[in-house]
Amino acid sequence: MDFEKLIEERRSVRKYSGRPSREELAAILDQARMAPSWKNQQTARKYVVESPEKLAEFSEKCLPSFNANSAAGAAIIVTTFVKDVVGFDADGQPTNEVGNKWGAYDLGLHDAYLVLAARNAGYDTLIMGIRDAKAIRTMLQIPANEVIMSVIAVGKRDQEPALRPRKELEETARFF
Repeated sequence: MDFEKLIEERRSVRKYSGRPSREELAAILDQARMAPSWKNQQTARKYVVESPEKLAEFSEKCLPSFNANSAAGAAIIVTTFVKDVVGFDADGQPTNEVGNKWGAYDLGLHDAYLVLAARNAGYDTLIMGIRDAKAIRTMLQIPANEVIMSVIAVGKRDQEPALRPRKELEETARFF
């Protein structure tokens, strides 16, 4: 798909009619791996919930009802990053005032690649930040050294969401 069209068509979808196969999810995640990262550290990690039984359990235990309803019918990808790596020197000291936020930044780039790769494959996404991180960590056995950031629903859209308004460039960018 043309890149401009891909960006134009990407939406946060809250109603799904089906989810990708394991092979399609693997292809999407493989493309997301190509995102840039600090010194190529690649600290993004993904946990994929795809079976109907696990999806039901995840929705019940890990998501508030409004997000569980919005993600119904989709697969779920939880993204994390390994903390204290990106933005730190060999002695484990932060290289500047941002520290672990560089890990979050890199994961944001990764997740942007993920949602664009999903759209390019004919799927849509919803990035959810309101979730129960403790329940997710327990259910998916996520190690303590990883920061849980987002829960991303991936599926076939069952609605045509409108493009939400965007601020004008002049409001968000300054040229010197």
